[in-house]
Amino acid sequence: MKKLASSGNKGKGIRSDCFVSVEITDKGGHNIQLESKVKAMFGESILKLATDVLQYFDIKNAKVIIEDFGALPLVLSARMEAAIKKLIDTDKEFLPDLLEENKNESFKNQHRFSRLYLPGNTPSLMLNAGIHQPNAVILDLEDAVAHDKKHDARFLVRNSLRQMNFYGAERMVRINQVPKGLDDLDYLIPHHVNLILVPKVESAEQILQVNKRIDKIKKERGVDYPVWLMPIIESALGVIKAYEIASAADNIVSIAIGLEDYTADLCTRRTNEGTESFFARSMVVNAARAARVQPIDSVFSDVSDMEALKQNVLKSKALGFDGMGCIHPRQIKVIHDNFAPDTAEIEKAKRIVRAFIEATNKGLGVVSLGSKMIDPPVVKRAQTTIDLALSIGKLSANWLEEEK
Repeated sequence: MKKLASSGNKGKGIRSDCFVSVEITDKGGHNIQLESKVKAMFGESILKLATDVLQYFDIKNAKVIIEDFGALPLVLSARMEAAIKKLIDTDKEFLPDLLEENKNESFKNQHRFSRLYLPGNTPSLMLNAGIHQPNAVILDLEDAVAHDKKHDARFLVRNSLRQMNFYGAERMVRINQVPKGLDDLDYLIPHHVNLILVPKVESAEQILQVNKRIDKIKKERGVDYPVWLMPIIESALGVIKAYEIASAADNIVSIAIGLEDYTADLCTRRTNEGTESFFARSMVVNAARAARVQPIDSVFSDVSDMEALKQNVLKSKALGFDGMGCIHPRQIKVIHDNFAPDTAEIEKAKRIVRAFIEATNKGLGVVSLGSKMIDPPVVKRAQTTIDLALSIGKLSANWLEEEK
């Protein structure tokens, strides 16, 4: 049996984390060594938490070395548990208390302009992510986590879902590629995750596998809140099967495209102009609209060029996307400002909705605006623009009365 294991991060530049080494011994009780700049103030509470975790897992004798770099209790307990579970086989979980605000549910049609990717094994980037007000945060277990750190990341992401305050952002997690990613779900579904991103999807069958595992966990753990899905299309085959994927399950709220992997699959280079991905992005938008879910665009990788980001967002919006991913907080405002309806769009929508209301009140079967007839899909789109403007504060709830 393995007797020594470690978890966490250490080295230059590490913040809000710790590195924990646990060795199970034959005797001697608990021998815990702590290295920390805040040992004078918090050393006693750190040692108590480490002892509590050892006792919870019925470990009587152990040598533990903790190198602390400002880790919160949820991080320390995650690192301790991850190391211990490399040594013993147990179903027990050392869970931090669940914040009341992290019990909130999200909704299928809420707007998702922005979703901020956060590496699932880097607590320093999670701590204040919510204050930047993204529509969603993505705790990433896939590409942003090194292969030998994926075990550690599961415990950190689980604890973060329970006790990290994301200030109302939708709580998303990107799992690993199916089938490996199915095991990630055990650490997420019971802990009030709102949405699961499923990467590199190429068939409806992969979505069915995810939902089968989710349903099993829900039944076993008594979970009754909705867990939404966002498949990510990242290959030529995925693009061809986009509608099959988008319509694979009722809990799919959106499909996204990942252009880094897609362009690699095409053996081409991604450009700011996006001509190489125009076909794929259009296919994803059409598939999403046909399946009545939200189309979400890829991330924009140049975090220093805000003007290029703005132009990319405008192109994305023109193609029909409802939002996109971001990899740095500074991108959020640009994405929000440019995906939101502008003044001209809102004014046009107001004229159409007002004409529809007047025609309805008069019992007319057709709606006209000036000399043009307005079709029902145009009215529906205008109402969507009005609803969006209302939800983000760009239009008063009493706009009809105010303009009489």
